[in-house]
Amino acid sequence: MALMITDECINCDVCEPECPNDAIHMGPDIYIINPDLCTECVGHYDVPQCRQVCPVDCIPLHPEHIETKDQLKAKYQKLTGKVAAD
Repeated sequence: MALMITDECINCDVCEPECPNDAIHMGPDIYIINPDLCTECVGHYDVPQCRQVCPVDCIPLHPEHIETKDQLKAKYQKLTGKVAAD
């Protein structure tokens, strides 16, 4: 699944630079995650980096963008041209 940022976001700016896919950007009020670019850090890291640094734990799975691990790996490959390790 892609991740999303809830309205609990405090705009602390720590998640955006951690995203290896540049999927996080400032929206009108809070940061947002582009689900077309979010791979939950599959291919880059073992865990989503935005979740690791978020001080208010406001980055859940996006219920409208359900993806399997294999789909996330395929998205990573499409975005980077590299094959994600298992």
